[in-house]
Amino acid sequence: MALIDNLIGATGKWVANSDSNATLASPLAWLRKTGGYSAVNRIIGMSIPFATRNRFSVEELRPGYVKAKIRLKGNKNHFGSLYAGAYFLVAEIPGGVLTLFDLGPSYTPILKEMTLQFLQPANSDVTVEFSLPPETVEEILTDADNTGRAKFSLEGQLHDQEGNHVATSIAHYRVRKQGFKPTD
Repeated sequence: MALIDNLIGATGKWVANSDSNATLASPLAWLRKTGGYSAVNRIIGMSIPFATRNRFSVEELRPGYVKAKIRLKGNKNHFGSLYAGAYFLVAEIPGGVLTLFDLGPSYTPILKEMTLQFLQPANSDVTVEFSLPPETVEEILTDADNTGRAKFSLEGQLHDQEGNHVATSIAHYRVRKQGFKPTD
């Protein structure tokens, strides 16, 4: 676990110091950004191989924000639209990504409950975006540092490639601080 924790910490710093708006007009900044996202996706694949097999990817990551995508290819249901499990995958993993990269590897995210409301079938790749305001991150850190754990929730709107709102997710997480020992 120490190797993964070190990779998460180093990658988090790398991504946080990248310009998320970098384009090929600035090739070194673009390489730094895309290389950072590639590293994030490799870490996810090492930790959760199921995510990589199902074509999940983080598309954008910066402090307090993550955008993720699940591809339709390989995730179709019997109607040819996105399989329900793929919706859950793309809606659940970003909460852990935000936690690990905003709080650090000493804080372990655990999904406690998640609901998904399907609004219409997705016949293309689907993306979701989540954000945690700095005040919420501070509250999570304070609670976890004082009690060994903290709760937070994320609500996301899942969109197809045409921008249609295809589903809404609500996920409730608990974060545990590794090695926490209550003070007497």
